[in-house]
Amino acid sequence: MVDFEFRFTDAYRLAARPFGIGPDNALVQVSERTLRATYGRWLVETPLANIVSVEITGPYRFVKTAGPPRLGITDRGLTFASNGDLGLCITFRERVWGFDRLGLIRHPNLTVTVADVERLAWLLSGRADFAGSVQALGL
Repeated sequence: MVDFEFRFTDAYRLAARPFGIGPDNALVQVSERTLRATYGRWLVETPLANIVSVEITGPYRFVKTAGPPRLGITDRGLTFASNGDLGLCITFRERVWGFDRLGLIRHPNLTVTVADVERLAWLLSGRADFAGSVQALGL
């Protein structure tokens, strides 16, 4: 399993704190078969086979991304943002749940602002199998 920590800036850390979100409970994990992203009490988990594309994105406006997870009004995409600089948008074949505990809202994509965006993008891009990727990253 490979862990990717979120990169929090001070302003985003302060905005996330009232929602119980911080560096100690925000993490993206990639295993041989699964992507798991936690952001405070919010969770998105899906098989790697459900990922169809990744795209490095940013910058983001503070008022639209800081605080709790953000739900895109137009496409229902979900954002776990800990900084406004750079993130990775992960698009899914089948929509996933993550915003509400009942799973009534499904998301076509998830954007995460981990510290090593490029490495996560490379790992999820499908350029190599997971075992080969882990060896190439020296993990």
